[in-house]
Amino acid sequence: MATPKPSKTPAEIEDIILRKIFLVSLVDSMENDSRVVYLEMTAAEIMSEGKELRLSRELMERVVIDRLSGSFPTAEPPFQYLVNSYRRAYEEGKKITSMKDKNVRSEMELAVKQAKKLAVSYCRIHLGNPDMFPNHDKNKSSVSPLLPLIFAEVGGNLDDFGGRSSGAASPPGFIEDFFRDADYDSIEPVMKQLYEDLRGSVLKVSALGNFQQPLRALLLLVNYPVGAKALVNHPWWIPKSVYLNGRVMEMTSILGPFFHVSALPDHAIFKSDPDIGQQCFSEASTRRPADLLSSFTTIKTVMTGLYDGLAEVLMCLLKNTNTRENVLEYLSEVINKNSSRGHLQVDPLSCASSGMFVNLSAVMLRLCEPFLDANLSKRDKIDPKYVFYSNRLELSGLTALHASSEEVSQWFEDNSAKVDTSTSAGDGQNRVIQSQEASSSSSSANTPSLQNSKPVNMSSEKTKYPFICECFFMTARVLNLGLLKAFSDFKHLVQDISRSEDTLASFKAMQEQAPSPQLQQDISRLEKEIELYSQEKFCYEAQILRDGTLLQRALSYYRLMVIWLVGLVGGFKMPLSPTCPKEFACMPEHFVEDAMELLIFASRIPRALDGIMLDDFMNFIIMFMASPEYIRNPYLRSKMVEVLNCWMPRRSGSKATETLFEGHQLSLEYLVKNLLKLYVDIEFTGSHTQFYDKFNIRHNIAELLEYLWQVPSHRNVWRRIAKEEEKGIYLNFLNFLINDSIYLLDESLNKILELKELEAEMSNTVEWESRPAQERQERTRLFHSQENIIRIDMKLANEDVSMLAFTSEQIISPFLLPEMVERVSSMLNYFLLQLVGPQRKSLSLKDPEKYEFRPKLLLKQIVTIYVNLSKGDKENIFPAAITRDGRSYNEQLFDAASDVLRKIGEDARIIQEFVELGTKTRVAAVEAKDAEAALGDIPDEFLDPIQYTLMKDPVILPSSRVIVDRPVIQRHLLSDSTDPFNRSPLTSDMLIPDVELKAKIEEFIKSQELRRREGLSSQNSKDKIQTTDTTTLIE
Repeated sequence: MATPKPSKTPAEIEDIILRKIFLVSLVDSMENDSRVVYLEMTAAEIMSEGKELRLSRELMERVVIDRLSGSFPTAEPPFQYLVNSYRRAYEEGKKITSMKDKNVRSEMELAVKQAKKLAVSYCRIHLGNPDMFPNHDKNKSSVSPLLPLIFAEVGGNLDDFGGRSSGAASPPGFIEDFFRDADYDSIEPVMKQLYEDLRGSVLKVSALGNFQQPLRALLLLVNYPVGAKALVNHPWWIPKSVYLNGRVMEMTSILGPFFHVSALPDHAIFKSDPDIGQQCFSEASTRRPADLLSSFTTIKTVMTGLYDGLAEVLMCLLKNTNTRENVLEYLSEVINKNSSRGHLQVDPLSCASSGMFVNLSAVMLRLCEPFLDANLSKRDKIDPKYVFYSNRLELSGLTALHASSEEVSQWFEDNSAKVDTSTSAGDGQNRVIQSQEASSSSSSANTPSLQNSKPVNMSSEKTKYPFICECFFMTARVLNLGLLKAFSDFKHLVQDISRSEDTLASFKAMQEQAPSPQLQQDISRLEKEIELYSQEKFCYEAQILRDGTLLQRALSYYRLMVIWLVGLVGGFKMPLSPTCPKEFACMPEHFVEDAMELLIFASRIPRALDGIMLDDFMNFIIMFMASPEYIRNPYLRSKMVEVLNCWMPRRSGSKATETLFEGHQLSLEYLVKNLLKLYVDIEFTGSHTQFYDKFNIRHNIAELLEYLWQVPSHRNVWRRIAKEEEKGIYLNFLNFLINDSIYLLDESLNKILELKELEAEMSNTVEWESRPAQERQERTRLFHSQENIIRIDMKLANEDVSMLAFTSEQIISPFLLPEMVERVSSMLNYFLLQLVGPQRKSLSLKDPEKYEFRPKLLLKQIVTIYVNLSKGDKENIFPAAITRDGRSYNEQLFDAASDVLRKIGEDARIIQEFVELGTKTRVAAVEAKDAEAALGDIPDEFLDPIQYTLMKDPVILPSSRVIVDRPVIQRHLLSDSTDPFNRSPLTSDMLIPDVELKAKIEEFIKSQELRRREGLSSQNSKDKIQTTDTTTLIE
């Protein structure tokens, strides 16, 4: 029978376990394991103290210090030694669980726990003071040796970021123990190095590079209180430099490079790898659609991961009351240092990239989500006074919706005087929410009271606002500088591609006619340019256009924006008060402009508006599109029309948008009227380009009006407006519609003549090819330019004439008013002369449809207007007005037009009515001639100084004191509200009737009429006498 093996004492077991963990020995036993270190000096000291040569919990730290301090070239370097000691402790801990003796097990668990704690503690000390212990590692890296373990903890390849790795994972629990209970002062240098390493690891990484691992590592670190504190206290959290600008913030701050990761193009100096345009979209036209779709999906997926990760990082810091203020400071600094991104031209060396700001836009929208619920129940936390009192964002330089900078300053001063300066800073502090989830504020109105905060000019304390308020305004600025700026860049990129393609087509055409090496170089250069442009376009499409979630979040945010703005004026109700509330007037203009730009952009992307409540946007547009006393900028109000234009059912293809026009209460009541008003207002924008701008804006309005005319309820409203506002807004609308029609058609027809001259030059091959190449290029460019101008002008002219045709069928009286009837007649006569007059053959084109030139349709519409007005002319004033047009009227034109109409198959009834009108005009012409003869020489004082015609209703102009005929000056005032003789302001109600002169004119007309009758009577008497005498003689 074998002798039983003597059982080991707890002290012996502890010694064995600790020797295995720390790979040390106090006895020189010629250990085979080269990693085991014999601590000879330590052993001697222990013996001198009369203790046993066994490792114990009491000796543990002393042994570890001696192991780390000694020079053992073959042993593990300090960091690896300590980490592996922790790993071995973990393994020993698992073995201990199988011990049967509970007391021994409990003692050994305490020993292992202490060993792990000691390993972690000395890891911190070593990393914070790398030179404290000898390190014989020949493969030292500049990257923290802790980083590979963190990467292993969060998953992914360890070797991508320069960190040396043996392939071993971080020991279970090591990272958690390392950071959880760490003392801040000891861990701070370690964290500082880690954050710098993480920043460096993503510095030049694109969306297809490995940013996920560093981002997960960053998130892991900030979840520890010490990690969060170390991050916001890092010198590079907000870099301090006299040269600090937006780009420096992006490239040198800790978070900046993470936000720089993007698919969007950037300046060559800051280009990231891999090149997404080159890798995914080079020679896209030759790629299979499935390949492109795969690239789009990949980019969208990785960018969503980036947005979510960065939002989680910020959210973690914001929930921590000790770091929230630092995050808000960082965001405001990024926004303020990049304010010039709002300019038309952006300097890429001083401003952060579009990629950073689009990413920041997506992250800020995620932070807004808790208060973007369907009912927007927390909107009362958004305080409009933030714009004036918060010193977080630099908003003073932004254009306001209506107020001038002087008015904003005055309002600020007035309100400052009313603020209770006795309120303590502590009360203000209480208004900052603890977290988004627990947001609450004492305010209950749409415009919260500022009683708990102080104006910045009256207190050194910062004004405090709820986080919701801060987040709302910061998001508005970020979207303006980020997502909305990217929309603008994308639009310009598409325009650049279109222009380059047009130029390329021209160059290729010229190369075929007259080949030259220079032209071939230009063609090659343009082809490369278009290829790069196309790659950039696909990158924008991948990151923004294809991200429906991003667009939907932005739309939800701007829904809150418009509802909140409407709350400042008292809610959705019409008509608006004549006085604009100062809070609304002082809001930055871009709040509204960005909302409209987003709607326009999203409306052109299939299904982007699905699920979005558009009624609130529709209400906002109808309320403010024709309200210059609320929104001063006419171009901003015209953007609202552009939105509605995108929503027209035939364009949107959506039933949802149809109900906005045909079943929406404010729309049915106010839309037509406000469109007519804006049509008039846009004549005078104050811009140096106002003359050309108005045509594009009115084109959008005209398309909308044409659609609304076909909706019976809107048509009825239109007719009512024409009746009620016959001498008001409707007359002004009609005047500008006629002005535009004349200008556009005249311009188009003249350009057609110029185009035909160029065609003739180019068709003479011998003479053309003898010209210098440069001259031919210039003439060819001019030819294409003229083609574009004709096409655009003719399209706009067609719209205007069409509107005159369909409205004149049911609305006639405004056309026949004294101040309008001659203007209408002159226009119709001019068009008729151009279409059927002597020069009509010179306007023939090989392909008129290419230029939107449809002379047959135009003639039909012109004749329709003639006939419509003639049918509604109860007082027979229209024929006389037609004949008074000395410039274009010719009675033969009516016959010529009738002949053309018969040839092109116009309705016989229309032709007959037009012929009858021609007959009436002949009669009117004869009567006018007789009346003119009867009046004889008219005294100069009876003649209108503008038209040189006999005045019927003379009025005195109050400023210049000139006397003019009322219809003549009223016609002038429709287009220009100034005195034509001295440019002083003038309106119809300022005209002074000259009763005395009117009586003189009437007396003159009567006397001339009487003289004419007496002359006729005398002549009749002579004729009668002569006849009697002759008869007598015959008899």
